[in-house]
Amino acid sequence: MTGSLFKGNFWTSDILSTIGYDSIVQHLNNGRKNCKEFEDFLKERASIEEKYGKDLLSLARKKPCGQSETNTLKRALEVFKQQVDNVAQSHIYLAQTLREEARKMEEFREKQKSQQKKTELIMDAAHKQKSLQFKKTMDAKKNYEQKCRDKDEAEQAVHRSANMANPKQQEKLFVKLATSKTAVEDSDKLYMLQINTLDRVRNEWQSEHIKACEVFEAQECERINFFRNALWLHMNQLSQQCVTSDEMYEKVRKSLEMCSIEKDIEYFVNQRGTGQTPPAPIMYENFYCPQKNAAPGKATGPNSARRGPLPNPKSLPENKAFSGWHF
Repeated sequence: MTGSLFKGNFWTSDILSTIGYDSIVQHLNNGRKNCKEFEDFLKERASIEEKYGKDLLSLARKKPCGQSETNTLKRALEVFKQQVDNVAQSHIYLAQTLREEARKMEEFREKQKSQQKKTELIMDAAHKQKSLQFKKTMDAKKNYEQKCRDKDEAEQAVHRSANMANPKQQEKLFVKLATSKTAVEDSDKLYMLQINTLDRVRNEWQSEHIKACEVFEAQECERINFFRNALWLHMNQLSQQCVTSDEMYEKVRKSLEMCSIEKDIEYFVNQRGTGQTPPAPIMYENFYCPQKNAAPGKATGPNSARRGPLPNPKSLPENKAFSGWHF
């Protein structure tokens, strides 16, 4: 298909018109502009990936995350931090890869620009030569037509002067007629020469136009293919980043599967345990009669007061004895 469509569909009936050629050139320029936009997109995406990677790297290395955990959960957290670090590094690497793809796109775009410029220079020269030759031809045509009109006027003047009695005047008219006929013949030759030259120039321009169409169509096919492949590769790179991240996160999941609640509890008990004997009961101790084996919280004597036992009362007299008491 390359080189078969452009050359058959970008002609005009006006020999001076370049609208078909200009349309192709504008399309190629737009194509390179699109490549530049994708190139800038890759660069911007690379900056985003790099910033994200660096921020994630800083988070993984500087931010505490369960730093006082022990045993299997601690090991799982260490794997987690390491894999986050690895994911961050992978995003930074992806940024470098995207910048490399942007550089390749720039090189391709500049190569196509250079190739197009070479063809444009040839075509510009062909257009200029065609325009100049067309102008010369039209000038020659105008001159030829004017000489023809001059000859016709000279012939009419001769016919009108047939009955004139002045021989010198008639002679002048005949000389003018002869001169005008010579001028017509010369201008006719020049006109034909310019027509032939224009036809040669037109054929040369037409040939160059066909070549340009073939070159430009081949360039456009190459550009579309390159652009498509670049976009396809970009999608693969992003997909691979997801796969790589998931593989790293899977390692964290595997380490979490190895995490044992029982082992971590046992580890903590073994490392930080303070003993297996609880404190003994606090025994009651009587201030006056301390007994070591008394039950806790019970009195050790008949009287729980701090004073000693009361003395036995003496025999009291009958009721009359109370009358002598004084208070």
